[in-house]
Amino acid sequence: QVRLVESGGGLVQSGGSLRLSCAASGSILALNAMGWYRQAPGKQRELVATITSSGGIATYADSVKGRFTISRDNAKNTVYLQMNTLKPEDTAVYYCNADLIERSPFRPRNYWGQGTQVTVSS
Repeated sequence: QVRLVESGGGLVQSGGSLRLSCAASGSILALNAMGWYRQAPGKQRELVATITSSGGIATYADSVKGRFTISRDNAKNTVYLQMNTLKPEDTAVYYCNADLIERSPFRPRNYWGQGTQVTVSS
């Protein structure tokens, strides 16, 4: 069993910053690409940022480029999302996603976290 647990969401004023964390735990043999997605009320879930297993390559949605930074600490099985210059349109539930290899049974799987609310007030 694998769990992804997000933290760091909250209420912030426009122009402020938040840092989200997502820690993976459980029967993990290898943690591959990880990412952050978000879903605003009445909208589909959308990709925010992804990062490769080594952390060498990060990709971002156009709407967050230059404001958000994704990073990871493989020793802690944790991925982060630093969000700066937040805007009201960034308000959403943010979800962590991970591609990984489970140790037992040995198999590739994709997991989602439970989500953390980010609210940006104008």
